[in-house]
Amino acid sequence: MDLKKARGRLFQHLDWEINDKRVIDAIKRVPREKFVLPEYYEESYDDRPLSIGFNQTISQPFIVALMLQALELNGKEKVLEVGTGSGYVAALLSELVKRVVTVECINELANSSSLLLMKLGYQNVEVHLAGSILGWPDEAPYDAIIVSAGAPSVPRALSGQLSWGGRLVIPVGSRWEQKLLKIKRNKEGEVIEDLGGCFFVPLIGEEAWEKQP
Repeated sequence: MDLKKARGRLFQHLDWEINDKRVIDAIKRVPREKFVLPEYYEESYDDRPLSIGFNQTISQPFIVALMLQALELNGKEKVLEVGTGSGYVAALLSELVKRVVTVECINELANSSSLLLMKLGYQNVEVHLAGSILGWPDEAPYDAIIVSAGAPSVPRALSGQLSWGGRLVIPVGSRWEQKLLKIKRNKEGEVIEDLGGCFFVPLIGEEAWEKQP
């Protein structure tokens, strides 16, 4: 397959669907093929999730772009990502914000993504192995939080790590089907917007799903 043509088709699709030019430009700069397993190299720019091992995936490019657009990023933020996976979304965030804190519950993925991000020169990203509390409260509050795994409900632990005016984007629903929600934290309360249906691997931890044997 011609990777250049596949990139062109994906970018054309995203240009039609996504209005945030900064997000589109970041996706064009970050080499998705570096974040997939070798056997999926030729499918790097298919608009679909791909396995990265450990029953985890690198998310569909359109859904990633939609989530990043919903965060309303201007480049000055400190952002938390829950679910580092391959490191792809962290790399995109690195292009879009001042500082990225990302957490991963699978030790092997945390290590490999940290090494890859450093190798590719993304210096404003910190990768942490997830603790007992969802997110990374030591560095809170965050201007925005993006969650790359589905939860049964919006975890209070995460919304509580947002600054006033902060935005949280998270898939919420069952293990097999979710709605992508955007939650904006205001002093008057939370404003919730439904961004449409999606499917993510389950979020594991307190206020989320138990790890299956």
